[in-house]
Amino acid sequence: MSFTLAIVGRPNVGKSTLFNRLVGKKLALVDDQPGVTRDLREGDAKLGHLRFTVIDTAGLEEATDDSLQGRMRRLTERAVDMADVCLFMVDARTGITPTDEMFAEILRKRADKVILAANKAEGKVADAGVIEAYSLGLGEPLRLSGEHGEGMGELMHILQPIADEFEEQAKLHAPETDVDIEEYDDGEEEVLDEHGNPITYRLPTFERPMQIAVVGRPNAGKSTLINKILGEDRLLTGPEAGITRDAISLTIDWGGLPVRIWDTAGMRKRAKVQDKVEKLSVSDGLRAVKFAEVVIVLLDAAIPFEQQDLRIADLAEREGRAVIIAVNKWDVEDEKQEKLKALKEAFNRLLPQLRGAPLITVSAKTGRGLNRLQEAVERAYETWNRRVSTAKLNRWLTAMTEQHPPPAPGGRRIKLRYMTQAKTRPPGFVVMCSLPEKLPDSYSRYLVNGLREDFDMPGTPIRLTMRGQGDKNPYKNKRDKKPGALGKHLNKKRGLPRGSH
Repeated sequence: MSFTLAIVGRPNVGKSTLFNRLVGKKLALVDDQPGVTRDLREGDAKLGHLRFTVIDTAGLEEATDDSLQGRMRRLTERAVDMADVCLFMVDARTGITPTDEMFAEILRKRADKVILAANKAEGKVADAGVIEAYSLGLGEPLRLSGEHGEGMGELMHILQPIADEFEEQAKLHAPETDVDIEEYDDGEEEVLDEHGNPITYRLPTFERPMQIAVVGRPNAGKSTLINKILGEDRLLTGPEAGITRDAISLTIDWGGLPVRIWDTAGMRKRAKVQDKVEKLSVSDGLRAVKFAEVVIVLLDAAIPFEQQDLRIADLAEREGRAVIIAVNKWDVEDEKQEKLKALKEAFNRLLPQLRGAPLITVSAKTGRGLNRLQEAVERAYETWNRRVSTAKLNRWLTAMTEQHPPPAPGGRRIKLRYMTQAKTRPPGFVVMCSLPEKLPDSYSRYLVNGLREDFDMPGTPIRLTMRGQGDKNPYKNKRDKKPGALGKHLNKKRGLPRGSH
């Protein structure tokens, strides 16, 4: 049982920099301009021997209305209520501002444990700000430098008693059991069947969660969709486009399916992306696609399959991820049947490389269609991991070549000799053949489409590699060589001159 530490403070005091240092990775976006972080981001922190959960929050603003800043503030206040400890960060170089004083008052009322940290405290320039921080009435300020790592030892010393307290609570509340977990480290148990014969029974194991990324253009409803799946308003949402900036990952139970789901920033055309933070956000989203196993491309039903939607779907396919097309805001559509027919026609025409991938209509606002979306995710993941036996593949290859023989460039028929599956995730196949460099792409597409149809692999990326076996003729290139001892003996018997073949 570990504790949770929330890093709070006004914008641009260095919260995300400290968060990245504690988790040991550059997970949170960092920039000089204020207000980069908008959502709550959780991470597994490591500080010396201490292990705990750390939350990076949006900068505390004075707004209390329904504006973007007001919604960000409410989300940060929620993190304060969730956390066991709050690290209240101020900027030692700027000094204490009225906003700092106002939120110090809020923390005194809402938080059980507060650690006051004066960040950017390296050098004598920060001394005045550190001394001024005493006026907040939250105890002695801890001098920190999230960027340079100064004060990390002192922070660990302050957190140690808190960690000890939670460890004691864990021991007191731990349930008593008669099962010794260490006996089953190998995940197997030997038992006797009804005839007294020993059999090995494999104990159930907990698999790691499925990795899912939700991607799409700005304002398609990605954060709203994940909030509905989660069952609570965990991510910041609103009518403004481009609210999400970081690729936020959450580990959740989705109807009995353990998943780790990424909410990503909306991706616009590269020519329209001028802001530095937006460039970082898009880069973060692309990284999430590479880590994911299943990618949900979320479209807006009012303007589906715009050029950027096609680029995002094509990127996911090129990265070899299982792809699902989800059309959001379906609740406001009037002519649903006609619209669905047009969507399917456009999908097959514009994204032939994803032929057969599921197209699901959903409403992130009402939750309709989420069950079908979950079923599609599970099917796509199973297909992405599918393996076909070599015997089945070669029987299938024979039938395919008989039905439509390979071409014969220059009068020599290309021979497809042997086929096997080299990998899964996504399925990858290798065909050993003659003249692989002369086999046209159209024939490879014929084989890939056949694999999709005959082995029930719709939509998933399929990698097909043609590989030459080389010439197996053992006598090739041996005519110019001098004969060996046996050759000389035979030549002598035949009366041929020395050195002849």
